[in-house]
Amino acid sequence: MEREGLIREGDHVRITEGVLPSSYYYTISPSLAMSGNFPFSERLLAREGDVTGIEQNERGFYVRVAFDDNENPSAGADGL
Repeated sequence: MEREGLIREGDHVRITEGVLPSSYYYTISPSLAMSGNFPFSERLLAREGDVTGIEQNERGFYVRVAFDDNENPSAGADGL
């Protein structure tokens, strides 16, 4: 996330999946934040989650999203 205030803790968000030759990446819709690359073995199955935290450091803002474990068994509770 590039700017403060686009997403708030507790917000319910939807994500879209992008595919690269050797990994997946995820975007919080509508283009609010983007994940790093996830290897194929860690693909997220859930497409909705709740924002559990937002952290800022010298590189920008980092959004933490919790997904339902039943929809996302390989990634655990934190996906983005």
